[in-house]
Amino acid sequence: MNRRGWLALGALALGFGGFGAWVASRRYAIGDADGEAIELLYGLTLPDAQGRPVALATLRRQPVVVNFWATWCPPCVEEMPELSEIGNEFRGRGLRVIGIGIDSASNIGQFSLKTPMGYPLLVAGNSGLELVRRLGNTAGALPFTVVVARDGSVAWRTLGRFKTADLREAILRVL
Repeated sequence: MNRRGWLALGALALGFGGFGAWVASRRYAIGDADGEAIELLYGLTLPDAQGRPVALATLRRQPVVVNFWATWCPPCVEEMPELSEIGNEFRGRGLRVIGIGIDSASNIGQFSLKTPMGYPLLVAGNSGLELVRRLGNTAGALPFTVVVARDGSVAWRTLGRFKTADLREAILRVL
């Protein structure tokens, strides 16, 4: 193929990519959270990256940042150091940060050995998608971050890589 053919093919690919991004932006909007979603969260006991069970009922009456992620998701992994920093910064004020992996236990275990985080990484596997959807992420896309207030209400949610300033603002409102 000559240079003009490659340029035409590249322009066509960019056009389809832009159209795909536009469709995705319409499809991946956040809907309303199910009123029972937080109770479902508190009712879970999930293994951590080392396989130890963690009862999420211990999060009741605490402000919590819940980040749904996967090892194969580049934006998920990219935002994790910021979550660690935020967790360390606000820990003294009662904030808890947890990562719920929509991934296999072996992938999350290996990831945590290579890249330790300052907050618990829990394993939900694909069953975590039900909770994600009930929290309003109908597409089940990742990353998905939720801030839960002390009273158990959903104070803030974002789909995709969070903006640190927006997350900090949401945290400050629930502390």
